[in-house]
Formats: sequence, C-alpha cells, structure tokens
Amino acid sequence: MPAALRRVYGSDLRLDAPVLYANFVTSIDGVAAVESVPSSGSLLSGDSPGDRFLMGLLRALADAVLVGAGTLRATPGHRWTAQHIFPPLAGEFSRLRRRLGRAPDPLLVVLTSSGDLDPSHPALQSDALVITTEDGARRASGRLPGTCKVRSMSRGKRVDLARAVAVLRTEGYGAILSEAGPLVMGQLVRQELVDDLFLTLSPVLAGRRRGDGSKSLVEGVHLLPDKPAWMNLVDVRRQGSHLFLRYRRA
Repeated sequence: MPAALRRVYGSDLRLDAPVLYANFVTSIDGVAAVESVPSSGSLLSGDSPGDRFLMGLLRALADAVLVGAGTLRATPGHRWTAQHIFPPLAGEFSRLRRRLGRAPDPLLVVLTSSGDLDPSHPALQSDALVITTEDGARRASGRLPGTCKVRSMSRGKRVDLARAVAVLRTEGYGAILSEAGPLVMGQLVRQELVDDLFLTLSPVLAGRRRGDGSKSLVEGVHLLPDKPAWMNLVDVRRQGSHLFLRYRRA
C-alpha cells in the first residue's frame, strides 16, 4: 500500500484472491441495521473516521462491490467508491488501485429480485451491473440508465448468489467486497460464500423493540444448531473505543 495508507492502517492489508469479503458495523448489542434510518451504518458508527477510512480502503482493494436493493434505497446519495466515503485520502486510494492494476473504481453490482430500482440514483449513472431474476430483468429493462447492464441469474423468484459470484469471478472480478445488508449476508453465509468479515464494533448500545425492524448482522437464516458458521479472529485493531475486527471463515 502507499505509505500514507499504511501509516493510517498501521500495516499493509493483504487479501488472498479470489476472495469475497464483507464489511459491517454493529453496536455492542449486535444491531447492524436500523429500519427507516438513511445510512444507518453512519448512525451506528457515530460517523467514526476510522470506520470511514476502513470502508474506503476495502473499496480501494476491490474489483467489485456488491450491494442489495435495500442498501441502495437506504443510501440515496451514495457512491460505492473509496474517494466518496473518505475524500481526504482519495489520491492515495487511486494510487493503490493503479499499483494493483485495478480500474479507477470498482464495479458496482446491485442484487434485486424485483428489479425495482430508482433509475435516478447517482450510483447507477456510471457503469453498474444489476443482477436480478427473469421477472426483475423484464421490469428493469428500459428503465435504467444505458450505463447499467442487467443480467438474470435466478432460482425462481430469488437471485442465485452462488452463480452470480461464480460468474463475476470468471469475468475477472477476483476481489469482491459485500456491503449488502443483513438479509443478503445471511444467504452469503449460509452458502459459505463469505471468506473474510471486517467488523467494526461501535461503542454504542442500540436497543431493540419487538417489530421495530432493526436487524442483526445475519438475518433470514437459522445457522445454529445445525449449520454453525465458525470464523477465526485474525486481526484486532483499536481507535479510541471502536474495535476493528477481521475474521476468516474457519
């Protein structure tokens, strides 16, 4: 990594390719998404500079960034690039991508079963790949900007995540960063597609009320007791009261 990035992170950050790695922030009590709150990740992290820097670094290392339609809707002005999330080191992120032989920005990959996306979202105005079902592809056809490619990869009414990841890898996207929400994360974990997890533990207690829509890190699947997803802790970093953890699938 360029010296400025290495200095802030504290060392080099290396990823084995091919790799699918996920990035999340959670509260102490395990809340990873707050319903009806735009950009709830910023709320949970307290807009931590360390968390924003790490998001930028992980994007700078990625060939593609994977998000779900829910994440796209919840962040209406966002762009999934390193310089967007941490502008002070935009030049260093660009330098890192050039050293790695990456395109200027990672490919944005949007997962949607329905194909119901806001065509005016700024993240869809440059090259993006929308992966959907056959019904979703028909719905999205002609509605999205010409810079978006729409592909159907489905198992009935759901996107076939394993097939989508396999196709991305065959097309040269070896380092795939998932910034999708807890429901997509649940499917990725259940199908053993997540290799590394970067988890920011924020020093806040969020609390939950029954039916409030808040979500934990993994939603929509039951893993214990039949299919536990064990992970090994491989790195721990700290900035103030925030902990930055890295896990690898056992």
